[in-house]
Amino acid sequence: MTSTRPPSAQPARPPATRPSRRQAGKGSGPAKTSRIELRATEDDRDLLDRAAAALGTDRSSFLLAQGRLAAQRVLADREHFLLDAAAQQEWERINSRPARSLPGLVRLLERPSPFGSGAFGTPPADAERE
Repeated sequence: MTSTRPPSAQPARPPATRPSRRQAGKGSGPAKTSRIELRATEDDRDLLDRAAAALGTDRSSFLLAQGRLAAQRVLADREHFLLDAAAQQEWERINSRPARSLPGLVRLLERPSPFGSGAFGTPPADAERE
């Protein structure tokens, strides 16, 4: 998106703040050996720079930190389940009860496979031999 403000009204882009070599050196965590590049509009870059400056960091650190948080939120309900004691007891109760009979599923599994008999076209171990 292009800004409609005249050039004189454009805010000055804040200077990117970078940690000194001493700050970025030893003790700052695992070595960052992988590079991530992206394209953005000038407006998006300016917005990211302003947000990074508001937090007192540089654009790269800001994007990495916020990107990690967003990725963790997206994956949270797919990887981790946090339950209190009562919810965990209920979870265990539900998962320990016997499976119910599903006649439709039984009929489906009794039909011949369209992919051959048994896994990878081999006859099942308990198949009757004619």
